Amino acid sequence: MNQDWEDRVAALWDRFDDHAETEEDEARFRADVDALVAELPEGSPHGPFEQACAWDSTGHSDKAVPLYREALELGLADVSPYKARQAKIQLASSLRNIGQAAEGVKLLEAELDAPSDELDDPVRFFLALCLSSLGRDREALSLALGALAPHMARYQRSAAYYAQALVKPGEQPGA
Repeated sequence: MNQDWEDRVAALWDRFDDHAETEEDEARFRADVDALVAELPEGSPHGPFEQACAWDSTGHSDKAVPLYREALELGLADVSPYKARQAKIQLASSLRNIGQAAEGVKLLEAELDAPSDELDDPVRFFLALCLSSLGRDREALSLALGALAPHMARYQRSAAYYAQALVKPGEQPGA
């Protein structure tokens, strides 16, 4: 894999919304992804990751789940920690879609302790969805509001407190 391959994958994804209007368009998109994956060396974790993304983005979470798992098992985290984090977020979302939200919660709760990056908010967003799917709406709301609080121009401290109070009533601000 090289920068040219990465650029062609990015260009394909940039065109995704233009080409995903019908099932035939979606199948053609997945075939284009498969063609790029065929260029990779055998055992590359990038292949199943991109294929999982393609299946997932075309509404087939059930086909995406084993591919995300394969990418992670092949060492995606070793070659791209960022893509591995994406894979975990997307895997958790797909697990939720196929009725396995509890597994998604486990996966994303571990990501709460990962080094901070621009994927922190998506981790919390999809974790909140998984929690809600399990009937844990108060926890989900707390998580979502807590993620929103730092982005507010004002009331950040109050918002963070109230978000935390949803799951830990009685605690004082700053406690």
